[in-house]
Amino acid sequence: MKKIGRQVLFIGTTQDNPRNGEGAFIRLQDGAIMFGYTEFLGDDWDDDANAQISAVFSKDEGESWGDKRVLFEKPQNSKNIMCLSFLRMNNGDIGAFYIVKNADGTDKIVLTRSADEGKSWSEPLSCMDCLSVQDYYVLNNDRVVKLKSGRIIFAAARHTVFTEHKDFMPGEICFFISNDDGVTWQKTQTEFSCPFKSNPDGYEEPGIYEFPDGRLWCYIRTSLGFQYETFSTDGGMSWTTPEPNLFFSSACSPMLVRDCDRYTVAVFNPIPEHILRKDSEPWGRTPYTIAISTDGGATFEKENLFYLEDDPDNGYCYPAIIECKGGFLVAYYHSNNTDVCLNSTKIVKVMYDEII
Repeated sequence: MKKIGRQVLFIGTTQDNPRNGEGAFIRLQDGAIMFGYTEFLGDDWDDDANAQISAVFSKDEGESWGDKRVLFEKPQNSKNIMCLSFLRMNNGDIGAFYIVKNADGTDKIVLTRSADEGKSWSEPLSCMDCLSVQDYYVLNNDRVVKLKSGRIIFAAARHTVFTEHKDFMPGEICFFISNDDGVTWQKTQTEFSCPFKSNPDGYEEPGIYEFPDGRLWCYIRTSLGFQYETFSTDGGMSWTTPEPNLFFSSACSPMLVRDCDRYTVAVFNPIPEHILRKDSEPWGRTPYTIAISTDGGATFEKENLFYLEDDPDNGYCYPAIIECKGGFLVAYYHSNNTDVCLNSTKIVKVMYDEII
């Protein structure tokens, strides 16, 4: 299988910055590309460790990147902020969605907006006010989608929290929508919990893709060897029962699907854990693969599979994708020759002539 793409940026770690990743891209009105990501500070890379959201900028389609700028600092009395999604809102603002992790083990997903292309931002507003109970909701990076109708939607994994013991229950998939450009939010009635005890973490880290005909596809991380999937024909209000997608075999790692020009691009770890894996392979998240669809995501074929990464001793995960001139950029965690996947961020540029 052919390896494609070339590195255009590597955001490594330092003694005081042990983790960089889970980012998102957005195209600015002047043509530049902004890439925001979670920057962990101190000596701890754990999900609950101290972190802020920073950004770098490219004015030449990802070929070079300027100095880092802090976008959002964590609020007082919170553990951190992480998992950024950018979205061009219906009124032209840039919307930034991210998780605020609270000290009590719960969290909230917030939206802040910029009317001046990222120079200043509004006060963050919760997308969780529609809930009566604040459990632990996971919204991954680069996951918020605006439908052709203008509706904004995201899928989240809810983990019920037992505050006394700080224990999380297996993930259950649920859906949030806004019909007024992010001003108010509602949680739909559809929820899914995984029935299989062999998947102890439940359904996790979902993403949504809109087909050209308006149908929605939600793909879901599991520990069952495949991405699971569910579909909606009514704009995300109701969904089919999740089933495994047998093309997208998968480690316990998230997938991302995006349109880039006439292609639909899926980035995923294609081989699940199995008895032949060496212990040194980080979390089963290797190799890293791109699947290309030429019919709007309706079908993916083995002939259109490519490696982004094929080193078995490193791990890769949590992608973000944006179209650029002549191709697309993909950002993701790179374990950087450590045994921890959640380490550095690598951005590669893939040209369309590599996949033709």
